[in-house]
Amino acid sequence: MRYCAILAAVIWAGLATAQGWEDRQVFGTGDAPLRVLSSTDTSFFRPIIEDFIATSPEVSVEYLVTGTADLDVLFRADPTAYDVVISSAMDLQLKLANDGFAAQLADVDHPDWAEWHDSLFAFTTEPAAIVINRAALGDLPVPRTRQDLIELMRAHPATFDGRVGTYDVRQSGLGYLFATQDARASETYWRLIEVMGRMDARLYCCSGAMIDDLIAGDLVVAYNVLGSYAEGRSETEAALTVILPSEFPTTMMRTALVSRQASDRPVAEAFLRHILALQATGDATRFPLPPLAAGDGPVIGLNPALMTYLDKMKRDTFIGEWEDAIVQDD
Repeated sequence: MRYCAILAAVIWAGLATAQGWEDRQVFGTGDAPLRVLSSTDTSFFRPIIEDFIATSPEVSVEYLVTGTADLDVLFRADPTAYDVVISSAMDLQLKLANDGFAAQLADVDHPDWAEWHDSLFAFTTEPAAIVINRAALGDLPVPRTRQDLIELMRAHPATFDGRVGTYDVRQSGLGYLFATQDARASETYWRLIEVMGRMDARLYCCSGAMIDDLIAGDLVVAYNVLGSYAEGRSETEAALTVILPSEFPTTMMRTALVSRQASDRPVAEAFLRHILALQATGDATRFPLPPLAAGDGPVIGLNPALMTYLDKMKRDTFIGEWEDAIVQDD
């Protein structure tokens, strides 16, 4: 089994060293510092931060990017070190809020289905996608469903051998969320993972790495890529074709919370409120992520059922079954 390089381990000694971050940038020069811990690429959040600083020039924002699983570990280790936490792993975020790490915000004008106990707020809806390198696929038909993809890989193994990618659910919080939701929706998921295992699938930490390898031609197809990232890259990369499986969608909501132990609660709350207000404008220049959209098919619910697969026994069982399906060493 070939694996992608796993992100360098975050060295934690009170505060993580700068070398441990996927990205770290500071915006503004104000005297009121705000530390934002996030799994969202800086390119998507730069306009949002700059828009906030334009209205609050007294604030400087340190934006720290890491993977969804590492984010959860880092914040739990020291909730005083970060003011706002943003992640695509809804289940881990909900557990943080449920465990008392999130502050409650009063009088937030937000849809009931997109918030939990006034402490966790969703601000995007983003589907998981199948992404194809159309040139690498050649004359083969573009799969429109998971079953299409299964049949295509079975019929043309030489095309796909070693050139199929998906999340390593042991390393990625978002990958684990997508996988458990897929498995709850249909047994097709397990058949797909077994076939991907026979194709010597490559396992990834994050959507960006999968998309990079698709563009390079190292992959023919990647499964459960974050649709917003894929759509963004496909606008400039003609090789990419983004498919939202037609039989059932897996759509998550990106969420944010304010740390209950934030160093400056009013500034942190103002930043979160600014995010929510921006998404509601529909202005893609100021908010370059997909906004909340209740009518775009079923969305993973922001409710306690999300935490089912975070139970240690259930997680261990799921990971074991996933490994048996996809890690098929000779």
